[in-house]
Amino acid sequence: MFDLIIATLTQGLIYAVLAYGVFITYKILDFPDLTVDGSFPLGAAVTAVLITKGVNPYLTLPIAMIAGAAAGFCTGFIHVKLKVRDLLASIITMTALFSINLQIGGSNLNIIGTDTIFTLAPLGSMKLIYRKFLIVLIIAIIFKVLLDVYFKTKNGLILRGVGDNSNLVTTLAKDSGKIKILGLVLANSLVALCGAIVCQEQRSFNSTMGTGQIVFGLAAVIIGITIFKKLSFVKGTTAVIVGCVVYKACVQVAILLGLPANLLKFVMAMLFLGILVLGNFGKRKVNKNA
Repeated sequence: MFDLIIATLTQGLIYAVLAYGVFITYKILDFPDLTVDGSFPLGAAVTAVLITKGVNPYLTLPIAMIAGAAAGFCTGFIHVKLKVRDLLASIITMTALFSINLQIGGSNLNIIGTDTIFTLAPLGSMKLIYRKFLIVLIIAIIFKVLLDVYFKTKNGLILRGVGDNSNLVTTLAKDSGKIKILGLVLANSLVALCGAIVCQEQRSFNSTMGTGQIVFGLAAVIIGITIFKKLSFVKGTTAVIVGCVVYKACVQVAILLGLPANLLKFVMAMLFLGILVLGNFGKRKVNKNA
């Protein structure tokens, strides 16, 4: 049972990196970014190919982030410079990435028998499941701290302002379009990093592994925000981590109850729907009492 808890926490922490990216687009930029479903497997494809070529597994992580950043830039460029609506811009990039990912890694690519960040870690004879937990905990904390620090900088405050009031940002002599592109670049670099970590954790890349990742990311963000909505001192990144762990725990419970693996995506979708319905019900209740 203890190993099961550790495994669930590990999965939650891995996908917290993806949820950081969704948090930036959904909560901060108010941008419906479906690029996630393409940039996630993009990071995995790049990582799998590089590892099979003998590249150090740790070096593949920043390279995957650069690939994800490029995907985010494309979405931002299409939206800001070509004046395509935000949702359509992300759909265009996501669709293009499906073919690009197939070109990079094929439909399926295994890296079984090669070293990963989990096997190369200098942690002595520690059991693999605990190695994974410790490494992803460190990664999740590092990027949480970096994001928290960034959001307090001038540039980070402007990024937050774009989602709240882009006109105000413009009056400050700042190009809201460029800031929006920056946000998409940052968000998708994190999503691709998550894909790279998942690839090394599962030791494989699959061209369809990005399907539904935006649903998971949104659900995790909304769960975390809902849990801590009355605790203003809790940072958004912290709420995101908790949301990911709770969501993964719900999925794990479904598996323990004997739910077939081919219905997991359905459960994820229904769980997300339930979260949205409860959230809307709570808002209506507050409005009636006001």
